[in-house]
Amino acid sequence: MNIIVVEYDPNWKNEYLKEEHAIKEILQDELVNSFHVGSTSVPNLKAKPIIDILLVVNDINELDTFSVQFENIGYEVMGEFGINGRRYFRKGGDNRTHQIHAFQYDNIQEIERHLSFRDYLRQSLEICKEYGELKSKLADQYPTDIDGYGDGKDDFVKKIEKEALKWHWTTR
Repeated sequence: MNIIVVEYDPNWKNEYLKEEHAIKEILQDELVNSFHVGSTSVPNLKAKPIIDILLVVNDINELDTFSVQFENIGYEVMGEFGINGRRYFRKGGDNRTHQIHAFQYDNIQEIERHLSFRDYLRQSLEICKEYGELKSKLADQYPTDIDGYGDGKDDFVKKIEKEALKWHWTTR
């Protein structure tokens, strides 16, 4: 997989909405809510052009019964893929375009982690810029090494996640 970080594209929101519509058609009453998360959901943040979707569902195990429908709209079904209680789907193969991270409605820790990180970056232009620059640098340093790229972001992301969760609870 080639790692390419680009300037923010306002069309990413429309790409999310289009995909959200297709997912709602599949899941119907099983879906509690859907959110655009990840770097493409943060205006002015440099990002890999991959739309991250957070699904909140009634029953995470029930989601497994929809595998064929997700495959029919181009997704690779990956199971938990390293995170207990998650279902992960990806679309586009080596030129990935979308990723779905699905959690049961009561997996508050994972749901809040994604939403707080997104919202914190949306309100902090300085941190947003710093994160974008780090990602650009790492993409140049590790153009075909997704593990190196991810490892390079790890400390920054964990630090910001902690700040974001604290910020989330102080702004309620």
